Amino acid sequence: MSASAAIAGTVQVVGGIAAAPLLAGLVQTAKARLQGRRGASPLQPYRELRRLWAKSTVTPEGTTALYRLAPAVVAASLAVAVLVTPVGASAPSFGVGRDALVLVGLLALARFTAAAASWDTGNGFALMGASRDLTLSVFVEATLVLSLAVAALISGTTDLAGIVSATAGSDAWSSPALALGAIGFALVVVAETGRQPVDNPDTHLELTMIHEGPLLEYAGRDLAYLQWAAAVRHWLVLLLAAEIFLPHPASAWWQLGLLPAELAVLCVGLALCETLLVKMRILLVPRLLGVGSLAALLGIAAWLAGSR
Repeated sequence: MSASAAIAGTVQVVGGIAAAPLLAGLVQTAKARLQGRRGASPLQPYRELRRLWAKSTVTPEGTTALYRLAPAVVAASLAVAVLVTPVGASAPSFGVGRDALVLVGLLALARFTAAAASWDTGNGFALMGASRDLTLSVFVEATLVLSLAVAALISGTTDLAGIVSATAGSDAWSSPALALGAIGFALVVVAETGRQPVDNPDTHLELTMIHEGPLLEYAGRDLAYLQWAAAVRHWLVLLLAAEIFLPHPASAWWQLGLLPAELAVLCVGLALCETLLVKMRILLVPRLLGVGSLAALLGIAAWLAGSR
């Protein structure tokens, strides 16, 4: 194994598991500064996880083993997703493959498990949030698959490491295909991270919750698992955005060196988006995501037209 592969593998595991909450913290801190507030430290998510880890769990009356197992399944799905998503084209394989469709499946499994646990509790607000989340996921996952399909067509493979390598340099931007795919993926990032205008992560009103709704009945370590999994979603989608849909160099060392700056810029971009935009009506969100799907489809059409 080369030195760059070893470092990339270390960054992949440590970044996805340990540094993921820092990205969510950076978004909240940048958002507060843009709004003229001091805000919490970027390390606040770690303090929250430590506080929850020290508390006891709660088992609502009438729930089954599904409720108890859901946090572990969600966390395990996102942990495997971290291993699937490479950091740079030289990242090693951890024995679980690096196929883009596997990543989509793992994200869908985590979402479905959390929604199923909400049905197990029977809490009205949790069910409302879960039903909204599943409704939007139909459009989010379609846009995600189509955006990744643009990059897969350009690279000729669904292997994420191969996609990162093929989209490096300037050749991939010789046609508008990747730029159109980036538009669709940008909306996926907003939706998957639960940011405005799709969702408001700061809300405490149960009637408007989407991503937070299925978590209402959880406490203690179970809630810590679920909040950590939400932070890992930030890592995964921002990592893909930086390594595929942002211009990046072909050199493995340059990819590793520029990655922290790219992630920081994307976090500030999410904070700016939340500052400038307000939450949309939930019935309008599918239209917004439909625009992303249309952009990705146009990217596919542009690539097919250019390849002839």
